[in-house]
Amino acid sequence: MSAKYPIIAVTGSSGAGTTTTSQAFRKIFQQLKLNAARIEGDAYHRYTRPEMDAEIRKAREQGRHISYFGPEANDFALLESSFVEYGATGTGRTRKYLHTYDEAVPYNQIPGTFTPWQPLPESTDLLFYEGLHGGIVTAQHNVVQHVDLLVGVVPIVNLEWIQKLIRDTVEREHSREAVIDSVVRSMDDYINYITPQFSRTHINFQRVPTVDTSDPFSAKSIPTMDESLVVIHFRGLTGIDFPYLLTMLHGSYISQTNTLVIPGGKVGLAMELIITPLIQRLREGRILE
Repeated sequence: MSAKYPIIAVTGSSGAGTTTTSQAFRKIFQQLKLNAARIEGDAYHRYTRPEMDAEIRKAREQGRHISYFGPEANDFALLESSFVEYGATGTGRTRKYLHTYDEAVPYNQIPGTFTPWQPLPESTDLLFYEGLHGGIVTAQHNVVQHVDLLVGVVPIVNLEWIQKLIRDTVEREHSREAVIDSVVRSMDDYINYITPQFSRTHINFQRVPTVDTSDPFSAKSIPTMDESLVVIHFRGLTGIDFPYLLTMLHGSYISQTNTLVIPGGKVGLAMELIITPLIQRLREGRILE
C-alpha cells in the first residue's frame, strides 16, 4: 500500500456490473478534482480471442478447463508488478482489450485483440483498477496486498448470469450457446479465484433482484435497479456513520452487523456517500482500518 500513490480496485466477475460502479467512481473523482490513472483488468489477459479459442480447444482435448477467471489465461505477475510500480513511483503502463467492433474500429484492429501498451498519464493522484482480479491471491502472487481500497461488486449468481448472457449476446455478438458454455467451463476458476476475493474486500455491493430470476438462461431482460435491493457489507473499516447513511438513504435498514440494505435505485448515491470520505482519507495518507 502507498500513502503517496493510492490504488483503488473494483473487482467482480464478468457480467457483475463493475462498469456501472466505475461510472460512480468517475463522478466521485470529478467532484474531488482528482486525476486518476485507469487500468482495465482485461489488459492482463494472456491471449487474444483467437488464441484463447485455440487454448480452449486444446484444454478440452486434454480433459481440462481454461477460462478468463483463472491464472492460465491471465498474467497475475504482471498485474502485481503494475500495482507495485504505481504504488512506488506513480507510473506504469496500460492497454485495452477490444471486445467489440465499435471498440476496435478506432484502432484499425479487429475485436478480441489488444491495443499497444502505453504509459499511464503523468502526475496522477491515484490508480483506479476495474476488472476480475483486483483482490487476487495465489500461491505465487498477492495482488490484494498492494490495494488501498478494494470494492467488490457481487450480484447474486443468477443475476450475474443474466447480465452476462444478455451483454455478451447483444453487445459482444457472441452466440447464446457460446456464453452458456463459457459459464459452465469457468465454474472451477470462478469458485477458486473469483469468489475468494470477496472475503478480502473493504466493501461489497451485492445486488439482489426482487423479481423472479429462477431460470437465468431463459431471461429476456435484466432486472432494473428499482427491481432490486443492494446489500452493502463493510469489512475492517472504522468510522462508517450508519445513522447518517440510514437518514440519507430512505428505505434502507441494517440487516446484520456492518451490513446495510438499500433500495437498488439509491446505489449511486450510496456509493458517493460511502466512498467519497474513504478516498479523502486515502489522499490524507491514512490507512483504511
